[in-house]
Amino acid sequence: MNAVAIKKGQLEVAAPVGFKTMGTVRCEGCGEEFFIWHQNEIASSVVAERQAHWLEKALAYEHERDQKHPDRIELPE
Repeated sequence: MNAVAIKKGQLEVAAPVGFKTMGTVRCEGCGEEFFIWHQNEIASSVVAERQAHWLEKALAYEHERDQKHPDRIELPE
């Protein structure tokens, strides 16, 4: 796992060790926020921006399917 999104404010999933936050994405459907985390050694703002767009679509898709957002979402590279 090189990148992950973790829901802000939840208590079940901790920030990964050796990772740094690369930004935040807010779900347009419900307002929940997710931090994007990358491994320190491969952190990239370009990749994080692409992942943010992917995450926005994934969150919208979950609303279309009446699914609850998980606390942790692995992101594509």
